[in-house]
Amino acid sequence: MKDAAFAIPGDINTLTGGYIYERRLLEGLRAHGHDMVHIELGDSFPAPTESDKAHAIEALVALPPERALILDGLVYGSIATEGLAHVKAPIVAMIHHPLALETGLDKATADHLFRTERDNLALAQAVLVPSPHTADILTRDYAVPPAKITIARPGTERPELPHAPTEPPLILSVGILHPRKGHDTLLSALARLVHLDWRAVIVGTPYDAAHVETLERMRHDLGLTHRVALVGKQDRDALFRLYSEATLFALATRYEGYGIVFDEALARGLPIVSCATGAVPQTVPQDAGLLVPTDDPAALAGALETMLTDTETREAMTRAAIAAGAALPSWDDTSATASKVLNAL
Repeated sequence: MKDAAFAIPGDINTLTGGYIYERRLLEGLRAHGHDMVHIELGDSFPAPTESDKAHAIEALVALPPERALILDGLVYGSIATEGLAHVKAPIVAMIHHPLALETGLDKATADHLFRTERDNLALAQAVLVPSPHTADILTRDYAVPPAKITIARPGTERPELPHAPTEPPLILSVGILHPRKGHDTLLSALARLVHLDWRAVIVGTPYDAAHVETLERMRHDLGLTHRVALVGKQDRDALFRLYSEATLFALATRYEGYGIVFDEALARGLPIVSCATGAVPQTVPQDAGLLVPTDDPAALAGALETMLTDTETREAMTRAAIAAGAALPSWDDTSATASKVLNAL
């Protein structure tokens, strides 16, 4: 088994899809017999401080050539190419989605991230991605040969609690409180549905105080304070309990390189309302969800209303979600795929 190091910025226990993926991958590769070293880098990536940049280069250059390096995409797409070029270990890039596609970037920043990630990808011996969508982007726009890319679809935990939807119907949304997740669009859509009986819970680690304040202000101004709860970060048990109580899952995302939360919803038999963007159409089966354009509260409200009022449609999509969820890979499957990549270096 090939020894490896996995370099990840910040707290590996952060509750976002990317961190969950990498934590489970690190654990899974150890279970598959790899001697894995976890290198914790600074949490300022992908806009690193000078100190975090220097520490990252020092830690990565110190790795011996016989130990492979898996490097998280937040670092891989933003670290200086001239520094990465000095790394002696064979590099596996872990790209969830290209950094230049993040929501809200100015053109200069997006161009810088695009050039940096493209140049750094030329240094990788292998590239791990979570979806065919990300693989296609890297091949088309970043000049990565298809033979270098391996799709390691995220695994899914099987539900521990029975599905027991509450009344009124619970609309559950899970995603970091970041502009890309579109919680503002979801709030605007829900404000159009106050004539119906429902409640909503938005779960997500705060991204920054200003964005959380924006969402709280919208919730108040739209008259949703008694219908919609912004509950922030939740522990595993609390989150899984919300999944078990939900009637449907909704995320008005503006872009996803994959979207682990969709698999979590499918595994629990929840029909999905989301947006036709990024990898979402590849992740959410057509018969298990309704996808609308991004930034369109009226269309999102229409899809939510269909799910809430059309029992036949909702029940059919629930059955489709249950079937799709049963076919999802496990985290052991994900780790086995990555293990083959390491051993082939």
